Amino acid sequence: MKIAFIGLGNMGGPMASNLVAAGHQVIGFDLAAPPPEGVGQATTAAAAAQEAEVVITMLPNGGILREVAKEVIPAMQDGAVLCDCSTVDVDSAKAVAKMAAERGLGALDAPVSGGVGGATNGTLTFMVGGDEKSFATVKPLFDIMGQKAVHCGEAGAGQSAKICNNMILGVTMIATCEAFALADKLGLDREKMFDVVSTSSGQSWSMNTYCPAPGVGPQTPADNDYKPGFAAELMLKDLRLSQQAAESADADTPMGKLASALYAAFVEAEDGKGKDFSAMLPRFEKRGRS
Repeated sequence: MKIAFIGLGNMGGPMASNLVAAGHQVIGFDLAAPPPEGVGQATTAAAAAQEAEVVITMLPNGGILREVAKEVIPAMQDGAVLCDCSTVDVDSAKAVAKMAAERGLGALDAPVSGGVGGATNGTLTFMVGGDEKSFATVKPLFDIMGQKAVHCGEAGAGQSAKICNNMILGVTMIATCEAFALADKLGLDREKMFDVVSTSSGQSWSMNTYCPAPGVGPQTPADNDYKPGFAAELMLKDLRLSQQAAESADADTPMGKLASALYAAFVEAEDGKGKDFSAMLPRFEKRGRS
């Protein structure tokens, strides 16, 4: 299959590489990042999209997605599918889907979970919104880049699922870090804490798979001085998207709101920028009860 890949950064680059390794022809475009080995280089996003059967985008935010969509949609061939894997606001996802439909193209919003490691290892989870036909077209590519793809519903449903998922993740990571900091001050051994909680009612992905305590459980960014697998500023972005969506839907999300405020303080007023989102643990270790 001929594929265009727009956005070849920390996530997009490895995803494109996995498609090449599976035998697909990929041409890429990025304003800054060079294409990975085996990925062709186009001079513009529109040039990359011209002959592609599927155009995949991995971009920083909804505003940039809308601008790229305005450029690539007129250049795409009839019957092609635009598949956006960025994490953006629901309104932008729906607007791009509408632009594509007016041009007679397929469109999917397909944000991912799994971070850079998942992109590199081909173990991402895709949460997908859009029509069934477009999903069926892109599904073989999802199977290469990830371990699971769930068709969540119509346009915008993928972003809705991602926002809800990451609101849960942000809240549970804060609770996990708080619990470890409390356990430390109560004199409880961290390994014993992990052994109990990871097999009891407090278990979660934040505890069992992505434990924020160094030297406890499986290898995580905590064991690499909190160098980001998923940066704190990206978690803040997703939590803010959740609160934007909650306001639009008139939904009461007090824990999501508080998590957003805590990550905002961590990233913007403390030393969290550039660290993994699990670096909330050393933050809480330093703090007493206020």
